[in-house]
Amino acid sequence: MASRSQLETLIDLAQRATDAAAKRLGAALSAVQAAEQQLQMLLSYRDDYAARFDASLANGMTPSAYRNFQAFMGKLDAAIAGQQEVLRHARRRGEAEKDAWQGCERKRMSYTTLEGRAQQAAQQVEAKRDQKLMDEHAARQAYYKR
Repeated sequence: MASRSQLETLIDLAQRATDAAAKRLGAALSAVQAAEQQLQMLLSYRDDYAARFDASLANGMTPSAYRNFQAFMGKLDAAIAGQQEVLRHARRRGEAEKDAWQGCERKRMSYTTLEGRAQQAAQQVEAKRDQKLMDEHAARQAYYKR
């Protein structure tokens, strides 16, 4: 079994890796949230623009204004599609970072478990040694009392 200092070193390294993975996970989750907000903003803007177009269309619209609207809506739809791709990528990264964090945490916990077992084994050895000393002391006391 690894010595106590080796286990402490491994636990420390695993804790650092877990902390770093947690920071990366936090950044990835923030990126997902930002991408979702950006997408919602684009969708809301598209809906507002379409509503204004409908109102303008009801009041009459020139062919050039109609073409401009169509071109702008095409660009807006492309921006929305691009943002949806950004969101998909951010979610995949978030899942990957979550998996990495969970792996680091499992590793850290396994080292902690090993340390606990080592401590327990050391305590058992110490308890046996103490019991042996107590038995020897009691035997000596009984021998000298005769």
